[in-house]
Amino acid sequence: MIYLDYAATTPVDGDVLEAMLPYLKSNFGNPDSTHAAGRAAAHAVAKARAKVAEVLDVNPLEVYFTSGGTEADNWAVRCLAKGRAAVSSVEHAAVLEGAKLREGGFDLIPATAGGTVTPEAVRTALTPDTGLVCVMAANNETGTIQPLKEISEICKEKGIVLFSDCVQAALLDLKEITKLCGAVALSGHKINAPKGTGALVVKKGVKISPMIAGGEQERALRGGTLNVAGIVGFAVALEKAQRERQRYAAHITALRDLFEEKVKAAFGKGVSVDGENRIPSISHLTFQNAPDSLLAKLDLAGLCVSGGAACSSHSALPSHVMLAMGKSEREAKHGVRFSFGKETTEEEVLKAVDILIECIK
Repeated sequence: MIYLDYAATTPVDGDVLEAMLPYLKSNFGNPDSTHAAGRAAAHAVAKARAKVAEVLDVNPLEVYFTSGGTEADNWAVRCLAKGRAAVSSVEHAAVLEGAKLREGGFDLIPATAGGTVTPEAVRTALTPDTGLVCVMAANNETGTIQPLKEISEICKEKGIVLFSDCVQAALLDLKEITKLCGAVALSGHKINAPKGTGALVVKKGVKISPMIAGGEQERALRGGTLNVAGIVGFAVALEKAQRERQRYAAHITALRDLFEEKVKAAFGKGVSVDGENRIPSISHLTFQNAPDSLLAKLDLAGLCVSGGAACSSHSALPSHVMLAMGKSEREAKHGVRFSFGKETTEEEVLKAVDILIECIK
């Protein structure tokens, strides 16, 4: 099996697993219990929170642990600020579907053919009632990096909170991105931590209401017993991903460029690379003459890839991101996302190209 779907999920890193194991076995206490076992677990959560805060250069009290990016996205778009939200049309479904449940309603911000949400488009989408702008750092289907610095300046000028889904932004400088935003969402399983882990960072002075009622966890804003082992692993993975991101980025960029060079040589004008100003890890391709069963053929040949976002891979509907970029419905149904990780090898990339050529030609 050749795995080129790292934008969907990643394997747990060895250092991450090692850090987690004590809290799955010996130190298994509930961090809200007042006895010694509970205090040991609470101490582990506090250390993890401090580590995440240090990586992002925020106050530990601004870090709220969640079950992942989808929860963090929903919490942000539904519960941050008052009034309407202006939401980019290429956001993850967690943001777009969450926006439909926002009490103040929302407006869509259009994207360019390259998948960019321009500052001008953001400014045009604002209304007198807009209290929140949602623009992701890097798109999960195309990898397009959004101009958050310029968008942040508009939001500050208007007194509007800027929220950014940073789930696919591990190869970018998250500290700099976090400085630009009122809130950011992160997911563990995209950065070699386990599934079911993540965080929402909400800056001091930015108001957010609870979405999950229950106990007094997370300063009474997010009920539910904390996933201690997952939180410990998430913090280790985030620190490692940011510390080594430049090395990872160089490795992954070389592999993605090699992959696209070989594919374009094989298919010429019959293939297009979607998106612009992309993160290194994603290559979204649209093939002119691909069979409808291409993903199944690739899977049977041992190549794991996605037809866009993994959470929407079972849908027969065209990709909303591709439609927002001006693709036809047929094109939006026939794009393939190849995504690369630190574990990917050149041998795997070259073999993947051979499989792709065989399955299409």
